[in-house]
Amino acid sequence: MLCFIRQDLRVLPELGGLNPLHLANPNPRPERLRHLVIGSPEGVRDTINLLHVLRYADQATWSQLVTIPQSGILITPEQGEVFSLLRRDRQIE
Repeated sequence: MLCFIRQDLRVLPELGGLNPLHLANPNPRPERLRHLVIGSPEGVRDTINLLHVLRYADQATWSQLVTIPQSGILITPEQGEVFSLLRRDRQIE
């Protein structure tokens, strides 16, 4: 991402002659992120509810709860995707 903080357009030659009208993508496509919440049914529901209260994701956009089989689950990423995991303890009231 390139951000102009000076209004003096004479700096454009320093940037390789970029035309500021062509810096923005005219047809931006949203990136699809996949969120996976794994835990007890109560913990997963509580997290979904919290994300709804925080206005991050509507409850209706989540799938039904899926029981993980004994064999586990396999996640197959698309080419170039990365993965990050946050482990956090849930306070049980």
